[in-house]
Amino acid sequence: MDKTKILFVCLGNICRSPSAEAAMKALVKSKGIDELFEIDSAGITGYHAGEPADQRMQRHALNRHISLTSISRQVKSPRDFEYFDYIIGMDDQNMDDLFQLCPNDSSAKKLSKMTEYCTHHSNTSVPDPYYGGAAGFELVLDILEDACAGLLNTIHQNE
Repeated sequence: MDKTKILFVCLGNICRSPSAEAAMKALVKSKGIDELFEIDSAGITGYHAGEPADQRMQRHALNRHISLTSISRQVKSPRDFEYFDYIIGMDDQNMDDLFQLCPNDSSAKKLSKMTEYCTHHSNTSVPDPYYGGAAGFELVLDILEDACAGLLNTIHQNE
């Protein structure tokens, strides 16, 4: 059976998208289905390529037993668009950028925004916590955990 391949995308790949990657990995592992998934994250820009996730984001995630271990990388077009089944942006600007990078209409059908999968939060985007305080990092994790659960339900419904 082919793995379901998911790519989470934000601007720099040091806060939101690596957190989404780690939250989704933790969720599927807790359900004993991690072998059915390949989960990654990337940034629209390569500003932080090769760097680990933001230390503040790592600390907040660890408090929830979510470990951010990925190393930042930039989205690769067309490779990522061909390879991944789901490509998920964190906000409207990420979505606009992803549509600009998208090589064809078939790949565009793989794009969605993270908050589309939320069942408890009404946020229209995952806000960037980089310039804020602790509450911003916690809000991001709240939204991502909600959206990851919704995404998993959507994947199961689409199978």
